[in-house]
Amino acid sequence: MTDTQDAAEVTEVEESAPARPEEEGDIAADYLEELLDIADIDGDIDIEVRSGRTYISIVQEEGDESALRELIGHDGDGLDALQELTRLAVLTQTGNRSRLILDILDYRKGRSAQLKKIAEDAAERARDSGENIPLEAMSAYERKQVHDFIAELGLHSESDGEGSRRHVVVSAA
Repeated sequence: MTDTQDAAEVTEVEESAPARPEEEGDIAADYLEELLDIADIDGDIDIEVRSGRTYISIVQEEGDESALRELIGHDGDGLDALQELTRLAVLTQTGNRSRLILDILDYRKGRSAQLKKIAEDAAERARDSGENIPLEAMSAYERKQVHDFIAELGLHSESDGEGSRRHVVVSAA
């Protein structure tokens, strides 16, 4: 093998090696800081790694939060889109898909509490009626949370539907 072949093989291995969560966080934070600067929006970025997954939060210590709330969008649609763009920025720089989670003004934290309540109510209705209970359409991340909540309650759930209509169906069996 020539030195050029060796270098090419090393490059391929380096490009396919998964990014460290800390590296993902740094890339994501740089991308988001630049975006916030371009949009002239104030916000602080916090990076946390939990269970090997990167969590990025945009927070505001003081002042008007309305611009950040607009980023969240209706039902978190803007937040989901910004999360995907941030994941693409990480992919572009590392060559690896990212599973980072982006939150703005603790929206996801509040939504998680809502999802838990929705899951508990659906579980109760499924137990009482013995029927399948379809829930509202939600993102893959939210569906995963609901599936976890339902499993903790000892019931079964599955996703149904396509695209933006994909939703969780809860059953007692």
